[in-house]
Amino acid sequence: MLALLAEGVARAQGWRRRLIAVLAGAFGALALAPISIGVALVPTLVVAVWLLDGTAQGEGTRRAALWRAFSDGWWLGFGYFVAGFWWLSAAFLIDPEFTWAMPFGVLGLPALLALFFGAGFALARALWRPGPGRVLALALGLSAAEAARGHLFTGFPWNPLGMGLGGTLLTAQPAALVGLDGLTLLTVAIFAAPATLADRGDRRRAAAPTLVALAALAAILAYGGLRLSRPAPPEGDQIVRIVQPGLRPDSEFSPENRDRIVDHYIALSQTDDAAKHIKLDDVAMLVWPESAFPFILQRDPYELGKIGGMLPARTHLVTGAAREVEVPAGNGHVAHSDYYNSILVIARGGAVVESYDKVHLVPFGEYLPFDSALRALGLRNFVAIPGGFEFGVGRHALVVPGLPPAAPLICYEAIFPGEVTIAGAPRPAYLLNITNDGWFGLTAGPHQHFAQARLRSIEEGLPMVRGAATGISAVIDPYGRILQSLPLGPEGIIDARLPAPIDPPPFARFSLWLSSLAWIATLLFYLRFL
Repeated sequence: MLALLAEGVARAQGWRRRLIAVLAGAFGALALAPISIGVALVPTLVVAVWLLDGTAQGEGTRRAALWRAFSDGWWLGFGYFVAGFWWLSAAFLIDPEFTWAMPFGVLGLPALLALFFGAGFALARALWRPGPGRVLALALGLSAAEAARGHLFTGFPWNPLGMGLGGTLLTAQPAALVGLDGLTLLTVAIFAAPATLADRGDRRRAAAPTLVALAALAAILAYGGLRLSRPAPPEGDQIVRIVQPGLRPDSEFSPENRDRIVDHYIALSQTDDAAKHIKLDDVAMLVWPESAFPFILQRDPYELGKIGGMLPARTHLVTGAAREVEVPAGNGHVAHSDYYNSILVIARGGAVVESYDKVHLVPFGEYLPFDSALRALGLRNFVAIPGGFEFGVGRHALVVPGLPPAAPLICYEAIFPGEVTIAGAPRPAYLLNITNDGWFGLTAGPHQHFAQARLRSIEEGLPMVRGAATGISAVIDPYGRILQSLPLGPEGIIDARLPAPIDPPPFARFSLWLSSLAWIATLLFYLRFL
């Protein structure tokens, strides 16, 4: 029966073949947060193997077979990304000016990202050999394509296939060894293995990949269990208070309401935690989310003064804010202002004592690619900043007085493996992630963002302090365990002591070298022995 199903998929043509690929890809999105059923990728990747089996059928040259593989991969990727990114529609509904563009975001982005799946299928087809070992060809092709997606054109590693293992704490632990790219290689190899059960001929040979995959999965579970059995790292003396204001960037979040918005933050910040006997005076670092204000805080001494007057002498506020830098034109005049999506560290009295500017900006959200051409067509970026944000000049540690150095991460900077710390600089003591996922409402998007951010703690062996406007805010230990959190939606505060880091795991020491070495070793094994 399984063999007949495999042959049916391999032989399918035309719209039936494309429909099979789209549905298989869409089903795989169940592996993503908040559902996080990793084994949902089994049917997706099994169908992928069978589709690639069928690309050699029919007339044509090797080039034609590669093109058929690319087409199959594109359709499967399109289904996967549409099902994984449906929540983008929420952002287009906030501002009526952008509602018309919803189809381009919800369908256009998946269409572009699916090109990487198409390239991965084509690479797999180029490596394809008859027999059970062809599962590794798919793993090599798709993992290489996913790594490229995370780095090319500034990178966009959102919803990678590696989250099939990385979305569950127990199976995510190998990220400490090989990072997200290595997890993607493992995910595809393990979950595609049952495809060979449909092979005709030697049954033991056909079952071998599934048995090896089960053994690999058992080893992953054992390794994860061993790491998670370790006691929690000691907590420091410093108390961190995270404020989740529950504010969405809608019509109420406007400069006209600045007083009410700032007062809302201040009221939440001054809430005493009676159960823990913690007051604001006890807090070393107060955290507000990304884009906390619908105005330029530097230009408003009144609101900045209110904030500075609220802070006790030993408490520093870490907040997201647009930062303005005036560019001089000479003769004491200002040519123009540049704007940055920044983290500001504010001391009592309102003095800004430290800042960090976001390096990885969101295309179309914070800046407009091909700016002049697209603006000529009437397009602009989502964020209402003249000309969009500028890119930060580089990553650097953020030092909040009284606390050890942090690796600052604004919004989706937290989804880039191997790029959250600073090469050549002293290792930070924790990851500080602020974000505003309020654009996406109560959808899957914030859950996906949180799951991917948590993976950085596992890779780096560093705790994370995460403040989000509407959630999910949390304090996470270096193994990815959630110590305290606030769910998506409501307002509230978290008071917690800052956990200590652990010794840097292998991935933190060697970063992308380990995942690259794993890929090369798999390729050599495949070419030599299979």
